[in-house]
Amino acid sequence: MPPPPPPPSQRPPTPSRAGRTNLFSAPPPPLSNRRYPQHRSLPPPPLPPRRRHHPKNHAEQPSQEQEPTDGTQRATTSSSNNNPAFRAAHLRTAYRKPVSPVAAAGEGETLLAADPADAASGRSVVVGPTGLSFRLPGAPFDFQFSYSEAPRAPPLAIREPAFLPFAPPTMPRPWTGKAPLLSKEEKARRRGVRLHTPLGQEPPQTVSAHGIMMEVRGRRQMDLAREVLGEPLTRDEVRELVKPHISHNRQLNIGRDGLTHNMLEMIHCHWRRQEICKVRCRGVPTVDMNNLCHHLEEKSGGKVIHRVGGVVFLYRGRHYDPRTRPRYPLMLWKPATPVYPKLIKEAPEGLTKEEADEMRRKGCNLPPICKLAKNGIYITLVKDVRDAFEANDLAKIDCEGLNPSDYKKIGAKLRDLVPCVLLSFDNEQILMYRGKEWKSRYSKPLTLIPKVSKNNPTMLFDVGGSGMHT
Repeated sequence: MPPPPPPPSQRPPTPSRAGRTNLFSAPPPPLSNRRYPQHRSLPPPPLPPRRRHHPKNHAEQPSQEQEPTDGTQRATTSSSNNNPAFRAAHLRTAYRKPVSPVAAAGEGETLLAADPADAASGRSVVVGPTGLSFRLPGAPFDFQFSYSEAPRAPPLAIREPAFLPFAPPTMPRPWTGKAPLLSKEEKARRRGVRLHTPLGQEPPQTVSAHGIMMEVRGRRQMDLAREVLGEPLTRDEVRELVKPHISHNRQLNIGRDGLTHNMLEMIHCHWRRQEICKVRCRGVPTVDMNNLCHHLEEKSGGKVIHRVGGVVFLYRGRHYDPRTRPRYPLMLWKPATPVYPKLIKEAPEGLTKEEADEMRRKGCNLPPICKLAKNGIYITLVKDVRDAFEANDLAKIDCEGLNPSDYKKIGAKLRDLVPCVLLSFDNEQILMYRGKEWKSRYSKPLTLIPKVSKNNPTMLFDVGGSGMHT
C-alpha cells in the first residue's frame, strides 16, 4: 500500500491586488485535516495566567523600565501619597469624631465648620440636645434632615466631617462670553431697587444667597403663621375642603424617616395648586401622630384640620401667597447619622444585672401582645402596651420582617411614651418592663370576668372582686 500523500504546503502571505500589505502579522492557522489525522496541527499552548502583585511588594520592587534614577522622583512619589486628598473620609472609612462634653451631656451646643469661610459667614453644623442640625444665615430655624424622628438624646460622636448638605451660596460657572441670565425674582428685585425708602413704607423684600426670605428673620415665625392662617375654619368649610381630597391620590407619603427637610418644599408645591395637602403616614411615625402633626404645623406654617388614621389634611391658610412664602435650600444628600447612646443596657435603671437577665429569660416564653406589619399603622400601639402592663410586668411585641432600625426606633418611642424600660431586641422582638415606679390607671385592680353561659341567665357577677353569686 503506497504511503499517503503529504498535505499541501501553505503559501506565504502575498499582498492584495490593491497593493495593500497583509493586515495579519502571521498567516492564519491551517484548517483541520480530517482525512489524515496524523498531519493535524497542534493547538497553541494556553496563555499563562497573569500574576497579581501585592501593592506593597509592587511598590517596593519597581519595574526596570521605570526605575527612578535620582532621589527627586522618589521624594515626589512619597509626597504625593501624603496629600490630604488621599486621607479624605469616605464611606469605607470608620470616621468617628467625639463631640464636646457639654454637647454630649445635653447642656449646650457645639458649632462645627469644615471651612473657615463658612464659619465666618455663619454657616455651621450644630451638635446639641436635639441632635445634628445645620445653621444658615437668615434662616428662621436650624435645619435638620428629619424633624419628627430625631432622637431625644444628645449624640456622642459624628460619623462624617462637618460639611453642610446644601449647595454653596455661589456656584462657579464657566465663562461663555455672556453674563448669566437673571431669574424672575432677581429681575423683579432690580426693578424695585430704590436709593432710599420713603418714610412710612416698609423696605422691599430681599432674598439671601440661600433663597430664604429675610423678612422672616426679624419677625416671629408664629406671628407670621397666624397672619397667613387667618380666622379659624368652620365645620362646613372643613367639610368642603376635605371631601374632594379623601379619594384623591395626589398626596405626600411619609415613611420611616418622618418629616424630612426636603418635604417642606414638596408641601408648598402642593399648596401652590390647592388649599389642602394630603399627607399619608406609614410605619414608625404613626406611633406618635401628635408629634408628627406638631412638626407639620410648626415647620410648614399650615394647620391640620382633619386626621383619619395615618392620613392628615394640612391647610395652607386663608391669606397664603406662593410668591411671598419662605424658600428653603434643598439638601443634596442625606447626612450621616451621629452616634447615639445604646438603647439596651446590661443593667437598666432600677435593676441589677441578675434581675435583668432573669426577666429576659422569662420573656423568652412570654407570648407577644401583637405582631407589627411592615409599613403599617401603629396608632394604638402605646395603648396596647399600657393595657398589657395592667396584667403583667413584662410585655413583648413581635416585629418579624421589619427593618432592625425600624423596631429600634419604635422601642425608643415606646420608652418615652408609655413609659417603660427596654430589655431586649433579640429575635426581632421588643421586650419591655413596666418599671418599679409603675402605677395602675384604674383605682381597683382588674380581674378576669368569666363568660355567662346561656343556660344560666340568672348568674350575677361582682366586678369589684367579691365573687360570684346566684
